[in-house]
Amino acid sequence: MRKQHCPVPEKPLLIFDGECRFCCRWIEAWKAMTGDRVDYETSQDAGARFPQIPPGNFAGAVQWVGVDGRICSGAEAVFSALATAGWFGRMVLALYRKAPLFAVVTEALYKVVAANRGFFSILTRMLWGNDVRPPTYALSSWVFLRLLGGIFLVAFLSFGAQIDGLIGSKGILPAADFFAAVNRSEAGWHFPSILAWTGTGDAALHAWCWAGVISSVLLIAGIAPAANLNFLWAAYLSLSIAGQDFYQFQWDILLLETGFLAIFLAPWNLWATKAARPPRLAHFLLIWLLFRLLFESGVVKLTSGDPTWANGTALDYHYFTQPLPTPAAWFAQQPPGWFHWFSTKATLFIELVLPCFLCLPRRLRIAGAGGIAGLQFLIIVTGNYGIFNLLTLALCVLVLDDVLWGTLAIRMAAINNQRFLPPRLLWPLAAAIFLLSLVPLTFAFRRPVPWMEPLASAYSRISPFRTINGYGLFAVMTTQRLEITIQGSDDGVIWKPYVFKYKPGPLQRRPPWVAPYMPRLDWQMWFAALSRGDRIPWFESLLSRLLEGSPAVLDLLEEAPAFEGGKPRFVRALGDGHEFTTPAEKRASGNWWKAEPLSIYYPPVSLKDR
Repeated sequence: MRKQHCPVPEKPLLIFDGECRFCCRWIEAWKAMTGDRVDYETSQDAGARFPQIPPGNFAGAVQWVGVDGRICSGAEAVFSALATAGWFGRMVLALYRKAPLFAVVTEALYKVVAANRGFFSILTRMLWGNDVRPPTYALSSWVFLRLLGGIFLVAFLSFGAQIDGLIGSKGILPAADFFAAVNRSEAGWHFPSILAWTGTGDAALHAWCWAGVISSVLLIAGIAPAANLNFLWAAYLSLSIAGQDFYQFQWDILLLETGFLAIFLAPWNLWATKAARPPRLAHFLLIWLLFRLLFESGVVKLTSGDPTWANGTALDYHYFTQPLPTPAAWFAQQPPGWFHWFSTKATLFIELVLPCFLCLPRRLRIAGAGGIAGLQFLIIVTGNYGIFNLLTLALCVLVLDDVLWGTLAIRMAAINNQRFLPPRLLWPLAAAIFLLSLVPLTFAFRRPVPWMEPLASAYSRISPFRTINGYGLFAVMTTQRLEITIQGSDDGVIWKPYVFKYKPGPLQRRPPWVAPYMPRLDWQMWFAALSRGDRIPWFESLLSRLLEGSPAVLDLLEEAPAFEGGKPRFVRALGDGHEFTTPAEKRASGNWWKAEPLSIYYPPVSLKDR
């Protein structure tokens, strides 16, 4: 480093070697960060104006010429330029000037890089490509908001198609009865729902679903995106609370958390048909959500103590024990054990390691998002998980910066500035969200963290709003499949089965493709098989509705048997063990499934017993 007086420039000036491709590449990045607050010139053009600087110095380090006429070089010159870009650069420059050890170390590192620019130029291209400017995410955010609008659209349409049978007045768990019980218990804070004030009649439930559909379409069209996201979050939260046991799935809380965080990413303009750069902090919160979603899912698999994840056999069982397999799951089940072992380890690698790539240089970041997206596509092919994987893929889109979109990002750029949530509001909200999100992240490790207790207390208070959540599907892999068959009878002797639309039923019926539609009752039947029917209120209510012959509930089924008087006198439930057939068994019988009778899951019951 060398300091001396020289002619005073109008603006700070950074002089660099214009013949060094490595230098030119990084100067473009610094220009993007400092804007017009700093001038940049090559030593070939500006060197003659500053005879105080020996010509040989230009080849060894960048030179900073301040408005006070002082010159510095190397690491201090870099920090002086970056200090004009914001508070972080100013902090680093102050650290350089006040901490001698930091100055010595950074100058030594600068000399290493300067002496090996050829190697670091290759490394830069490998990690970033040819453009190392700070990434912007205008077009990715524009695309993400429309994908999110499409996912909300599917979610509301799916809910509307089932709402009568699930929570309508003649449904399995009537919303009106639920909110009446909530009001009696004075526990409204734990069940925040606008429906508690607007009514829960069948017409009101459908009205809220259609309002969500309309708001989703407006979001897709770019009309008042922030306002619509506020409404969509509040409406989906209200309906999911009313949905009770049928809306406790991880994709429901993921949609709520994603929708809530997207409010910070969305413009507050009435029209937002063009792409604009969102606040970096808002973008970070959604990438942080993607990280937590994958990383927590991997951690819980290892900390649960489940032996199948530890020994690599989890995917020996997954394809046939998952709630709603697709036809491709039958084929995925057939490869030998070594293939499933490799797939299990690859899944853990993708969930535990690749999320760490999301904040690394461009090419590593894309590799991480690509691996995560690849896993989601494989899950979509082999299992029906509603909107869950679509949400994850939409979050992966946010990893793509504008450089990767090429000229499309330029054509879609907004001409007029768009308004976002002001920093004075965004920063404290983001800080609170980030700190509270550490609570479910630490929970995944299943170890007590005493210093987290105050945060855990605050987290429990806001948890009813489902906007900061913990994730982790299949922490313990199910190794056997118990399939529940509900039967009805007129006389208690001859029993006839009810056939569900999507869950395994007739052995010869091919597993369905149903996603992104989410058949809530079929999914809950999978969870019911993990417990006892007499301990599941909604299952007992389902049996009551079948005894009553409720049309709304029967509409959720594929086939209801005929009975005298239109409804059965008795119903019961059997528990059968189910597995996929082998290729040889399928060729011989034509069946996709094989079943083994195991037990009476729920004994015969009539309306007199209810």
